[in-house]
Amino acid sequence: MAEELSLLLGGAQGAGLESSANILTKIFGYLGYGTFSDREYFSNIKGRHSYIHSRVSSNKLPLSLTYPVQILCAMDAETVFTHFEDVEEGGFLVYDASLSNVKGELIPSIEPKLRERLKQTFKKLGIDSAIGSLTAYLHESKGVNVIALNYSEILSELGKRFKLLPQQASRYLSSIIVGAVVGLVQLDPEAINLAIQSRFRAKPELVEHNKFAVDLVSSQIRERYGLTYKLDPSRLGREEFLVVSGNDIVAMGKLVGGLRYQSYYPITPAADESFTIESYQKLIVDQKNLGSAVVIQTEDEIAAITSAIGAAMCGVRSATATSGPGFSLMVEGLGYAGQNEVPVVITYYQRGAPSTGQPTRGGQQDLLFSLFASHGEFPRIVLSSGDHEEAFYDSIEAFNLAERYQVPVIHLLDKFLANCISTMAVPDLSKVKLDRGKISSKVGVYKRFSLSEAISPWVPLGSDVVQWYAGDEHSEEGHIDEDPINRVEMYDKRMKKLEIMDKEIPPESRAVFLGSHDAEYLLVGWGFVKGVALDAIEELSKKGLRGAYLNIKMFTPFPSDYVNNVISEFEKDKVIPVEHNYLAQASMAITLNTGIKLEKAIVKYTGRPIYKHELVHAIEKVLEGSRREVLTYGQ
Repeated sequence: MAEELSLLLGGAQGAGLESSANILTKIFGYLGYGTFSDREYFSNIKGRHSYIHSRVSSNKLPLSLTYPVQILCAMDAETVFTHFEDVEEGGFLVYDASLSNVKGELIPSIEPKLRERLKQTFKKLGIDSAIGSLTAYLHESKGVNVIALNYSEILSELGKRFKLLPQQASRYLSSIIVGAVVGLVQLDPEAINLAIQSRFRAKPELVEHNKFAVDLVSSQIRERYGLTYKLDPSRLGREEFLVVSGNDIVAMGKLVGGLRYQSYYPITPAADESFTIESYQKLIVDQKNLGSAVVIQTEDEIAAITSAIGAAMCGVRSATATSGPGFSLMVEGLGYAGQNEVPVVITYYQRGAPSTGQPTRGGQQDLLFSLFASHGEFPRIVLSSGDHEEAFYDSIEAFNLAERYQVPVIHLLDKFLANCISTMAVPDLSKVKLDRGKISSKVGVYKRFSLSEAISPWVPLGSDVVQWYAGDEHSEEGHIDEDPINRVEMYDKRMKKLEIMDKEIPPESRAVFLGSHDAEYLLVGWGFVKGVALDAIEELSKKGLRGAYLNIKMFTPFPSDYVNNVISEFEKDKVIPVEHNYLAQASMAITLNTGIKLEKAIVKYTGRPIYKHELVHAIEKVLEGSRREVLTYGQ
């Protein structure tokens, strides 16, 4: 029996892969397993290679992925060629038997560089480029259990059973790989039925069709091959879990936190968050029922941030969600929010950059940009989240911080977290506190930017108060004022907030030390690195290497003293930044704020996540003396 299972499901974009992953994740969830899945796909609506990489655990809630996988299920030939090296010795490969004669060089969608690498690999192995030769090699040399199913016969049988046309039956290709996993792992029929019903509850005929296909395939695997992957029953001992994507959990956090206006212009990977909020939108508005969050798709990102600023000025909790190219367009609006002390939240999902970059791949290349975006100087808060649980609470805290200090808040996430589906504990709502700051109902003469205090009482637009806002420098009342003394007073008033925030926000909430203070080495990272860093530390502890992790959550105001004290506990060459960018940008932020220059780094900027197995190896090499490790694993 095994405590964990890693599997990879691959096929053409638009062929139903998401449905397969959704059903399998729910099956494992119903059975009480911890799951963690990443969806990797090209910037293409239909046709290019896409895959779901999942990790299932019987004794923990996984926070990262690793290779090799125990099960590879291929919907098409490209998946076999792309991922055959990812299968564990003695693992399982499920593919369509009718593809045995397909050759890799004849698949036009395979990237040229990958095709060349495959050519060299096949030459080295002494085999031709046909799938049949490749699967024979895997079976003979690595002991891989090759399961060749005839997909067309399975779909034909489905079509006959329900009188479907061939093109209708072909839509159930994704059910074949679900059935393969179900058959290999021998998953509980009740959980299978619940998962399929949950996915297709609005269309009973789809429930019936999918159940038939899954049962047919799982029966074939058991009867023809007699192969199983024995996964331990879950020992997590919890009755309730959430199984959610990063986009969905941020949307939930915003709604719990009192979001009332969300703007967006469609962009990957941010748009799905707004779609989730939109599904809960309630537009009935009267004196007794003010409805829920209003979601607006604007004509561009400039309109998105400026409308969000306008909504925030009117006293509602307001946010916009975007990615790198969209945020680039928002920076002038961001400056307006800084100048006018507007509590607006920008949820920023980083992806491969610069320019259009890698629209559907991940990265952490926008940290320094977010710290200094827009011309001039003004206080802001830059907050990052490392996992789904953090993202939920941080989405709420972003509103609290924005309104308490009357500053724009940039909540940094990334494509990895956005598209990863994770099993997580149900959030404890007793921990949720809402802080609306110095909202005032003052009437009569009102100085929106009163110099009497750095954080002035705030009366929303629409109240019985006359007030002015301008992009120019202004007086206490908000009138344009270019007097040099006024300029210094207003400038100082705004920047004073940095000191106040640094004093009031606990440093332990801005950087979190995880591990023992007598550890032999310290990993330093932020955002999505958290999960894989903790998993790698756990793996290395089995080899006698004790490690710790410093998770930086807030970069402005930066917890300088706290970070300095933590890093100073370790030998300098045992402090290792780990990041999804080339420059190790968090390391640069540490130098900027503490004067400490970290000489080593582990970085990855392929657009794919850092995997546990490659991080473990990289840490070992750095501890042996390497100064910089660049990770590249994964397609």
